Amino acid sequence: MPELPEVEALADFLRGSAVGRTVTRVDLVAISALKTFDPPVSALPGLTVTGVGRHGKFLDLDVDGLHLVVHLARAGWLHWRAALPPAPPRPGKGPLAARVHLDDGSGFDLTEAGTQKRLAVYVVRAAAEVPGVARLGTDPLSPPFDENALAALLRAAGRAQIKGVLTDQSVLAGVGNAYSDEVLHAACLSPFKPASSLTAQDVGRLHAALVGILGEAVERARGMAAGELKAEKKLRLQVHGRAGLPCPVCGDTIREVSFADKALQYCPTCQTGGKPLADRRLSRLLK
Repeated sequence: MPELPEVEALADFLRGSAVGRTVTRVDLVAISALKTFDPPVSALPGLTVTGVGRHGKFLDLDVDGLHLVVHLARAGWLHWRAALPPAPPRPGKGPLAARVHLDDGSGFDLTEAGTQKRLAVYVVRAAAEVPGVARLGTDPLSPPFDENALAALLRAAGRAQIKGVLTDQSVLAGVGNAYSDEVLHAACLSPFKPASSLTAQDVGRLHAALVGILGEAVERARGMAAGELKAEKKLRLQVHGRAGLPCPVCGDTIREVSFADKALQYCPTCQTGGKPLADRRLSRLLK
């Protein structure tokens, strides 16, 4: 899933490529992707892209006061095209969800792989009209987010597991499964540790890891073409998606805990005192 650094990089790319261009056509291929009806998508052609922003994992194109807001979900992506085909795409079972044409012939495709179609497109008068944007918590790269702010969020979360707190978009906006694994590994914290049990030293390490890892990822991705971002992210991950491989810090084997539709990865030596965490799915298979 694209997370804060990738969505910020896409926004930065579009600021240089789409701002100042006029929308000439929007092809909506997957009707299910469109989550709003007023204003209609047909209101966008003839308007100019005046800015591009990010709200958590939401991409926000300001089109002369209307907002085209996109959430790429788990398997969605934005593909920039220097030249789009003029013929309208044919609706079908392919990955294409929508296509936005600009006045110089360029534009972008919104695609989604897999069968679970969760990519969402909104046309609204203000980004806050999108429910997911309205409920977003603190952006971890915003200036107000210091150690005290993080400590307050953790106290409010009570006994909730820290992994879930980091990925709760109403608490921290933009952190997903991959970067939460990376942050917890860097902070030497178990993903199952209760949020309110963190010491001041734990909070300090966690804050430094959040700001450092996300900030560095944003800077690395800045200026990259949209098509290069996925490979850049995967190349830099230390534990996420690396189950069975050696930890780059201590050499222990990276372990995994599987859930119904996702999995987390961690290093026992770095994060859990050498003790493997229970993997309920694996336990059921062994019974």
